[in-house]
Amino acid sequence: MSALTIRLPDEKYERLKELARQRQTSVNRLFDDMATALLADADAQTRFALRAARGEKLGTEHGQALLKKALGN
Repeated sequence: MSALTIRLPDEKYERLKELARQRQTSVNRLFDDMATALLADADAQTRFALRAARGEKLGTEHGQALLKKALGN
């Protein structure tokens, strides 16, 4: 596990401490959760971009045919 030092304005740090207290967790855990969410979002964007690129190769007709099939039309 790695250690990370960050600089935050005092007011922001105090707000994060209060949020951690309300959630019955630590500031460290808040940052770990935020990093996890940020990385998951980046992964989802990458997957979406890859799927969109594949879809462009197949053309819109293929996508529309799949949609009609899924909707039972």
